[in-house]
Amino acid sequence: MDRKSKNILLEITENRGLIKSLAKNDFKTKFAGAYLGIIWAFVQPVVTVLIYWFVFDKALGARAQIRGELPLPYVLWLVSGIVPWFFFSDCVSAGTVALVEYNYLVKKVVFNIDILPVVKVISSIFVHIFFVAFTVLLFLLFGYMPDLYMLQALYYSLGVLILALGIAYLTSAVSVLFPDVRQIVNIALQVGIWMTPIMWNIDDMKSKIPEAAMVILRCNPLYYIVMGYRESFIDKAWFWEHPGMTAYFWVFTAVVFWLGVTVFKRLKVHFADVL
Repeated sequence: MDRKSKNILLEITENRGLIKSLAKNDFKTKFAGAYLGIIWAFVQPVVTVLIYWFVFDKALGARAQIRGELPLPYVLWLVSGIVPWFFFSDCVSAGTVALVEYNYLVKKVVFNIDILPVVKVISSIFVHIFFVAFTVLLFLLFGYMPDLYMLQALYYSLGVLILALGIAYLTSAVSVLFPDVRQIVNIALQVGIWMTPIMWNIDDMKSKIPEAAMVILRCNPLYYIVMGYRESFIDKAWFWEHPGMTAYFWVFTAVVFWLGVTVFKRLKVHFADVL
C-alpha cells in the first residue's frame, strides 16, 4: 500500500467520529422533505425485489437450486444476490456526487474533504444492514435456520464497501471537472446489474455463450460478491474455498482503491475553484 492510501486510511481513522456524525445526518436529510421520511430508503429496494420476483418467478417461471440438487424458492435466491448489489450501487452513485453535494464544505480551507466520499459510503450502510437482516428473516420464514456461514455476509459487505469507496474516490474527483461522469456512472450501474449473475444463473449459461465470454463475466468483481453471498446463505461454502477468486478480487479492489485515491489527491487542488 502506497503513502497516499495509508494517509487516507489514517485520515479516516482520525476523523471517524465526524464521519459517523455526517453519515447519520446525510442519511436523515436524504428524505427530510417527505412525509414518510427514511422509510422511502427501504421501500424502493423492496418494490424492486417484488418486481423482479414477479417477472422472473411468476411470469417466466425461473427456478433456483442449492448446489444443483435441492429446489429453492426463487425469491431467496434473488434476494441473496441483489442485496449486495443494492449496497454497491447506492455507495457508488452517492459517492460520485459527494463533492458536489457538499460543495460548501469543499470551499472551507480547514475542512478535510478527503472524508466526504467515505461519508456517503457509510451513509449507505444503514439501509444495507436492514436488508441483510431482512434476508436472514426471509430465509428463516422459509425454514432455513441461521448458521455460521451467514456471518460471511460481513466479510463480503466489507469487500463491497472498500471496492465502492475506491470507485467513489475516483468518480467523485473526476465528476467535479467532468460532470458527465455522473450520467456515465448511472448507465454503467444499469448495465452492471444485468452483467452480474443476479437475476440469472451463470451455470445455466455455460452451453449458451462462448467460454471467453464466461471468463469476462467472472472477471466482474461483483460476481465474486454475489456468488459469495449466495454461498453464505444458500450453498454453505467458505470464501477460502475459492482462493483464486478471493485473491483476484482483493488485488482488483486494492488497485481500484489506489487509483481512486491517487486521482482524488491529484485533482484535489482544483475542487474549490471549480465548485
